[in-house]
Amino acid sequence: MTYAEVNDVLASMVIIYDTREQPTPALMRRLSAFPCETRREMCGFGDYTAACTLPDGSEYSLNGVVAIERKMSLDELSRNFTAGRDRFAREFDRAKDNGGKLYLLVENASWDMLFAGRYKTKFNRDSYIASLMAWQARYGTQVLFCTSEISQMVIYKVLRYELKERLERMCECE
Repeated sequence: MTYAEVNDVLASMVIIYDTREQPTPALMRRLSAFPCETRREMCGFGDYTAACTLPDGSEYSLNGVVAIERKMSLDELSRNFTAGRDRFAREFDRAKDNGGKLYLLVENASWDMLFAGRYKTKFNRDSYIASLMAWQARYGTQVLFCTSEISQMVIYKVLRYELKERLERMCECE
């Protein structure tokens, strides 16, 4: 593949969403708002990943390599750090053990909200901040905050540029 072919390959991008994602109206809105095709498939880890078609017709997939774990709010994330911590950690351990990269996207949230304790659970603010900071250090994850209105574009752009970087590295090796 040449550098000139990378944009053509990126035009074939498909967002893969995990089979465990519940078919809610919010999911359906998000899927229909992606500027590319989507498909439901079991993800190695995370909720969203991507694939594309190479010039030879084979598929290049980020499944099991790069994914985004999406949470709808600080409230949902706090439950993952408390009652569901073991299951949540296993998801990130699976990514780390496989040399994968897992982004953590939290909708309708910001660092300002977290530091101000503007969420509805009883999770201690300092413990919450410590958990999130430890997660970043332990798993090398990037935390992304955005509104639910633009989450599909954040997911799309992160995965598109992850694909682009990997495809361009493939060009350097040829």
